[in-house]
Amino acid sequence: MRRFLSFFIGAMIGGLVGAATALLLAPASGQEVRGQISGRFQMFASDVRQAANTKRIELQERLDTLRSPKP
Repeated sequence: MRRFLSFFIGAMIGGLVGAATALLLAPASGQEVRGQISGRFQMFASDVRQAANTKRIELQERLDTLRSPKP
């Protein structure tokens, strides 16, 4: 347990140091980075919505096929 706690604390400190270093050395301003992140998130959300709609249509077609009476 103690080894895990030491690893976890080291990972958290390393992550914070890495994040701070990345922010300080980033080639773009904060506003530009936020805009890029927002744009990527919006594209990701759109892709997820599109995939969900495609899967919903596919499942609805399967359900309709299963519900239809067999000849």
